[in-house]
Formats: sequence, C-alpha cells, structure tokens
Amino acid sequence: MTHVVCAACFGCKYTDCVVVCPVECFYEADQILYIHPDECIDCEACVPECPVEAIFHQDNVPEDQKDFIALNAEQAPLCPSITEKKEPLGEH
Repeated sequence: MTHVVCAACFGCKYTDCVVVCPVECFYEADQILYIHPDECIDCEACVPECPVEAIFHQDNVPEDQKDFIALNAEQAPLCPSITEKKEPLGEH
C-alpha cells in the first residue's frame, strides 16, 4: 500500500512532508509533489505534516481524485527526488 499526493497540493507545493519521510519517496514537479508507490513504506509520517491535507492513503483517496493514484505512479519516476523543505508556491 502507499500514500498519494492529490489535488490540494497543485499550485502550492508545501514541502513539510518531505522532511519527515524516512525513505525519501517524494518527487518534485513544477506545480506538485508526487509519492513513488514502490518506495513508500506506508508509515503515514507525511499525512499530518501537509497543511492543505493533500496526502491520502490510496484506499482513502476521494472518489473525484482517484486519477491521482496512477498519476503519482507515472510521474514520480520522471521527476527529481526532493528531501529538503522549500518555500511553497504562490501566496501560500
């Protein structure tokens, strides 16, 4: 099982979650973060750290955001790893 970054991350890209991840499974695109499903150990450390509540266990992804499960799996391997906190995007 894995966790999934969903729609609320898009355009804000808080990185509080990446610094608590023990396995460094977060990857950074221009507007959003992704979690690599083969690397996530399902520890849930990232979930309470997300100020916009964008991270869900794959079994609990809202119905209207189920596409993010495949999107994380497809995009994470194409993006660079992120392990350090950065400033969020925009006015967040």
